[in-house]
Amino acid sequence: MKNQSLQTLGLAVITAVALTSCTGLGKLVKNADKITYKVTPDPMEMHGDSITVNIAGTYPAKVFPKKATVTTTPVIKYNGGEKALKPVILVGEKVTDAAKGSTMISNSKGGNFSYTDKVAYTPEMKVATLEIKAGGAVKKKTKELPNKKVADGTIITPLLVKADDKAIVGKDNFQKVVPHTEMAQIFFVINQSQVRGSELNSAEVKALKSYISTSIMNPNIAFKNMNISAYASPDGELTLNANLAENRAKESKKAFMAMFKDKKMKLEAGQKDEFYNIVTTAEDWDGFKKAMEASSIADKDLILRVLTMYPDGETREKEIKNLAKTYTEVADKILPKLRRSVMTLNVDVNSRTDEQITKLAASAPDSLSVEEILYAATLTQDINTKLDIYKKAEAKYANDWRTSNNVGMVYLMQNKLNDAEAQFKKADALMANNPVVKNNLGIVARWKGDRKAAMEMYKSASAAGPDVTYNMGIIEIQNGNYAAAVADFGSANTFNAGLAKLLNGNPEGAMSTVDASPEKDAALSFYLKAIAGARQGKADVMSNNLKAAIQKDASFKQMAKDDAEFIKFRDNADFKAATN
Repeated sequence: MKNQSLQTLGLAVITAVALTSCTGLGKLVKNADKITYKVTPDPMEMHGDSITVNIAGTYPAKVFPKKATVTTTPVIKYNGGEKALKPVILVGEKVTDAAKGSTMISNSKGGNFSYTDKVAYTPEMKVATLEIKAGGAVKKKTKELPNKKVADGTIITPLLVKADDKAIVGKDNFQKVVPHTEMAQIFFVINQSQVRGSELNSAEVKALKSYISTSIMNPNIAFKNMNISAYASPDGELTLNANLAENRAKESKKAFMAMFKDKKMKLEAGQKDEFYNIVTTAEDWDGFKKAMEASSIADKDLILRVLTMYPDGETREKEIKNLAKTYTEVADKILPKLRRSVMTLNVDVNSRTDEQITKLAASAPDSLSVEEILYAATLTQDINTKLDIYKKAEAKYANDWRTSNNVGMVYLMQNKLNDAEAQFKKADALMANNPVVKNNLGIVARWKGDRKAAMEMYKSASAAGPDVTYNMGIIEIQNGNYAAAVADFGSANTFNAGLAKLLNGNPEGAMSTVDASPEKDAALSFYLKAIAGARQGKADVMSNNLKAAIQKDASFKQMAKDDAEFIKFRDNADFKAATN
């Protein structure tokens, strides 16, 4: 009975093998090593948070069964798991019920298939392999092909991007030296140039005298010069008016030189010729036009038309005098105001010193103007002191968007993201659509993982300058748009600008950019240059920079061992020496 059972089992096995052989699946399995797969790129690469797998497969002649359907599934395998990609269906030429989208492979000639799929990258895929799992079927008969490794993975160099987003401060308008002017006018009698005593006692001149007398003893005020502009009204003969204007300037200068000898207003500089800049106007047609435009004279439109029609002064005067009644009114109300000298005193007002402002910011912040207190924060490198000053500024000048924005910027520097966002929103409420604030809100959005919202913010903040496009470059690296990132970074010499060039296929440009950056001596910068060397096939450049990176930061040793950028160099003696 036992022998009979064994005979029955043996017959079943022989029959199964025979049936499989008839389907051609056995031959397919036997020749599985002749099937070739080319993966591009190999190692796999992560771009824009995803891995795109491109496979070109080739079956040789006399291998693919005519009636078989072969399901081929690429699988990314990593420590602790695997991720199956979408399958590709291959069929022989005699399959009558082929699935839609399947590819036919000839038995006599062989054939090719191409495959593309994209999968979201996860950190486990950093150290991985790509394998092909395939199974053939003819009706109800099936056969599994041996699994085949076809690529390594995964290059994740875009993840080296640094979070060096450029937050923008609400700048102060503090000036260490503030130019200031004081002005007074002296009016003259027709055809005369002497300065009358009544004019020196006018309200304007008294106000100028008062300013001078109170400012002379102020050490923060420096007297620069005085401009004297003297005019003659545009009535009368041109040569006479020219002489008249010059004499009025001379007499005005003489009066002020005498004034500066007075004990209350004694100013040595004001007693010297070089203190005065003199400009004369023989016929003040510009002043005449402005005075007419501001007047209520009945025929003013007609007179203004005359000025437009006749550029020559003599003709203008003649035409205006022809309007007898009107000219009388012009002579009474307009012309006397044009017979004048205008004295403009120019001084420089020196602001508080940096030392004074720093002291007051700590002891009496309420005594500082908003420009002074914002400036005070720029005088320290200590982040906590900056925050304290900006908070004091916000407490006193709560309606100035810059104070809230700048508190938020310090919070951002301290990685207090929610606090920073609250401050930027407060600033945005004070001045909606302010490009500086929009830029800073864009940084918050990116750090929270919303790159789309961040990019929209940056687009609305372009008026804030190149820092905004720099921030766009960071997002373009994350999105896998490396040419756009290079353009956004422009001429910036930073690690991220170098990374963008490397990812865009310019390793030499990446190295020169990093070498010109303030970060050139950082471990990460040497590591990036090691990758650039590897991509160029330059073992010495790769190993020298990798050694420098590891010397500065030992964590790069294990990072390099796992990094698919160095797969081709893992047997290199210098690479082994650096990473062991």
